[in-house]
Amino acid sequence: MRVLCAFPEAMASSSSRPPSCLALVALFLALLLHLSLSFHAGNRRPLPVDRATGLKEKTLILLDVSTKNPVRTVNENFLSLQLDPSIIHDGWLDFLSSKRLVTLARGLSPAFLRFGGKRTDFLQFQNLRNPAKSRGGPGPDYYLKNYEDDIVRSDVALDKQKGCKIAQHPDIMLELQREKAAQMHLVLLKEQYSNTYSNLILTARSLDKLYNFADCSGLHLIFALNALRRNPNNSWNSSSALSLLKYSASKKYNISWELGNEPNDYRSIHGRAVNGSQLGKDYIRLKSLLQPIRLYSRASLYGPNIGRPRKNVIALLDGFMKVAGSTVDAVTWQHCYIDGRVVKVMDFLKTRLLDTLSDQIRKIQKVVNTYTPGKKIWLEGVVTTSAGGTNNLSDSYAAGFLWLNTLGMLANQGIDVVIRHSFFDHGYNHLVDQNFNPLPDYWLSLLYKRLIGPKVLAVHVAGLQRKPRPGRVIRDKLRIYAHCTNHHNHNYVRGSITLFIINLHRSRKKIKLAGTLRDKLVHQYLLQPYGQEGLKSKSVQLNGQPLVMVDDGTLPELKPRPLRAGRTLVIPPVTMGFYVVKNVNALACRYR
Repeated sequence: MRVLCAFPEAMASSSSRPPSCLALVALFLALLLHLSLSFHAGNRRPLPVDRATGLKEKTLILLDVSTKNPVRTVNENFLSLQLDPSIIHDGWLDFLSSKRLVTLARGLSPAFLRFGGKRTDFLQFQNLRNPAKSRGGPGPDYYLKNYEDDIVRSDVALDKQKGCKIAQHPDIMLELQREKAAQMHLVLLKEQYSNTYSNLILTARSLDKLYNFADCSGLHLIFALNALRRNPNNSWNSSSALSLLKYSASKKYNISWELGNEPNDYRSIHGRAVNGSQLGKDYIRLKSLLQPIRLYSRASLYGPNIGRPRKNVIALLDGFMKVAGSTVDAVTWQHCYIDGRVVKVMDFLKTRLLDTLSDQIRKIQKVVNTYTPGKKIWLEGVVTTSAGGTNNLSDSYAAGFLWLNTLGMLANQGIDVVIRHSFFDHGYNHLVDQNFNPLPDYWLSLLYKRLIGPKVLAVHVAGLQRKPRPGRVIRDKLRIYAHCTNHHNHNYVRGSITLFIINLHRSRKKIKLAGTLRDKLVHQYLLQPYGQEGLKSKSVQLNGQPLVMVDDGTLPELKPRPLRAGRTLVIPPVTMGFYVVKNVNALACRYR
């Protein structure tokens, strides 16, 4: 390197340096400074402007709905209910005539009521009015000896017309029953964990009570018969079922029928497997029993009520559809989301869990459409958590995200009916607790029934797209579904549309209604947890007001919050709600 100029170390001051060297040094330093600034500027990221620390940018989502034609039309009884036969075991069947319980069930009508579950295949019918007297000793409900005297005719006009038996049970009787049920709950759990079940006796009197509850509540009863009573050649032994059919016909009970519950589990619980072909023959046998009975010659028949569609279950369904696909009016299966023994509150917010149902639907549809294209498919016995559920989780506000998303997803994918396990039962997956108080999923179901009609509409959104990252699946934490508003709801004219929205984000989301929904008046029904427990709360509030039954035992009025026309919808974090867009005059919704 060539040195242009040098300075003696002993030089005392800059004034003694040559002027030409000073100018050169200054030029060199200026060049270095310029290069340094250019390098840093190229690697500098712009700082956020006018944004508070820790706040995410709010994305405006544009939302429109196709109003010309529905994409699906589901059953009028789309949201339906289930009662497990365990209510015979723990004594709650004797309290189905409770006025409060009937009122709660009526709120969810019209609907199907499926009487079935794990203990279906251990149920035996005996045409005895009171088995306790025939045995010469007290029965399981010995302290309810005055039960018949407590049943009174309701002063409701509808009850007088139908002859419904509505009871006002004394508090002491209810307290005794709760103590008994708590003890039996441990027995039932032990049976469930060990997969070994004891036999249950259904008497004529018990069947009368069950039908009285369904009929007075506006529910159509579906009775699942015992399929595990087998002949030596493994064919179905129909003797007990025939006795039940004849008794029901003599009482003129309007009932639809099923045979068995989760036949794919028969080997583990009974030691004897039943394949799909044999099960199909059993259904044909049941159909032949129904046809000579005038009342049931055209009764609906549903099945095979298989479990989660794994490989062996799909093989069973395939064999069944080959033999009896045309015999059943709808093909049924069950689904459970989470193992109730290990569930955590945040599990209910996982989008991956919410999406597990979609793949199962496609598997079932593929088999059904292979043999009977267009055959209706039902999801029966859907539960959020297995093993009877988990206290303070399965019965909490958090579980509602799974339930509401299930309703939206099933309707969108063409499932005709979904039956919730259970309306009232042991465990914690129910809609009503043992004090006859509605739980969060009940209020969610009530809003759905009041506001949502059977016609499903296509939703179009903009602003949700995010840049995908390699190796990461992006799932929607904001879920929006649209239906025509229930035409039985006289608060809204035909042509109105109801949206229901799930926001799993930890930040609020803004939605701007566009297209046919623009500048329309909106009624908001925002459901949030009530109390200090947050997502674990068993109480809810609607638009800031707690939801509780009225003192006289009736359901409260569900009051909406009107939003100004054209206003942006602001969806709070980790909440769900319904939004009725009024006077849209949607062509798809103007006619039934």
